[in-house]
Amino acid sequence: MSAIRAIQAVRSGRIDATRVRAVVRKEVTDYRRNRFVLGTMTVLPIVFLANPIINIFTAPTDVSRTALDARVGSTMLFLLLVPVILPATIAATSIVTEREQGTLEPVLTTPVRSEELLIGKALAALIPAVSIAYAMLGIFLLMVKLFAHQQIADVALEGPRILAQVLFVPLLAGWAIWAGLAVSVRANDVRVAQQLGTLASLPPLAVTALMAFNVITPTFRVALLFAVGLLVLDIGAYRLIAPMFDRERLITARRSK
Repeated sequence: MSAIRAIQAVRSGRIDATRVRAVVRKEVTDYRRNRFVLGTMTVLPIVFLANPIINIFTAPTDVSRTALDARVGSTMLFLLLVPVILPATIAATSIVTEREQGTLEPVLTTPVRSEELLIGKALAALIPAVSIAYAMLGIFLLMVKLFAHQQIADVALEGPRILAQVLFVPLLAGWAIWAGLAVSVRANDVRVAQQLGTLASLPPLAVTALMAFNVITPTFRVALLFAVGLLVLDIGAYRLIAPMFDRERLITARRSK
């Protein structure tokens, strides 16, 4: 079932929004009790925001426009690591942690449908990751606007670059979540799931690097085309992961271990 069908299912009442919200609240409550997740949500954004700010304020201005573009591009690419790594880490621990704690089967015996469980877990990882990533981007752009050298600010504040960042954040996070959930369904160990989930979430970031390093000149049209490509990738990933959340399959997988 594609993401579009999922939205249609919500509208038709086949997916109960109340049960999806209940799954999201449960996941958020679990995050608050998990020190690793809390630490990741706190430390990772600070580190991945400090580095680009330092990088942009120490950038030389007596260089060619090409060199300046590459410096700014690599810096802003760094900001896209958080919406990739953070949701991948959260999603990768989602199922395997419940298996370890023995809370998965009780959840699967509730009236919550497989699609509602999948969407709820995805939203619980997507909302904080995208919120944090947008906050980081806003702080970075404000710092550049107020304090950076004018030459650097002119490059960093170009419309296509900002549009690409805004569009790529939720789309990269979406891919990372589907990849993380797919790993979490199959994994037996939390640490292995986190490592594999992070690795599986990185390939789309390599594609966006083509724009960051000016291999492909960033324009509004290119940014939109890349965003459409990522959206197609997200929908395809959802179609692959959805069958893995079959209730019987999850229970059978649990009992076979």
